[in-house]
Amino acid sequence: MMENLFSKLNFIAPWFLRLGLGVAFIIHGYFKFPLPPAGLIEYFGLSPLLSSVVAISEVGSGILLIISGFIKGPIGNFLTRLSAFTITIIMINVFAIGHPDWFFTTKLFTSEQIFLFLISLYFVIKGNN
Repeated sequence: MMENLFSKLNFIAPWFLRLGLGVAFIIHGYFKFPLPPAGLIEYFGLSPLLSSVVAISEVGSGILLIISGFIKGPIGNFLTRLSAFTITIIMINVFAIGHPDWFFTTKLFTSEQIFLFLISLYFVIKGNN
């Protein structure tokens, strides 16, 4: 009975991940405005240009990840993977630059950042399929 019920809802399961990841990145990027984000410049020592690119990339990739889910065919698939790849690159840099000590503690797997990273990998691999 449960299999029959939930098999009809399979199409919506990736949307929970897509919306969660997309909205999270829109919010993370939005709070870095106005440009250039002083927090990134001060905390990470990034240049004003690079910190602005990070903020715009976060907002843009979040929006694109959501919108590309509505686009059928190879274009939607490509845009989903492109936005997810952008998020993956951002998250790798968050770990490497912002939290390198996490690789030697359990903090990596007790933070929401690892889940943002893993969900982005899901969409890089799966696209819209």
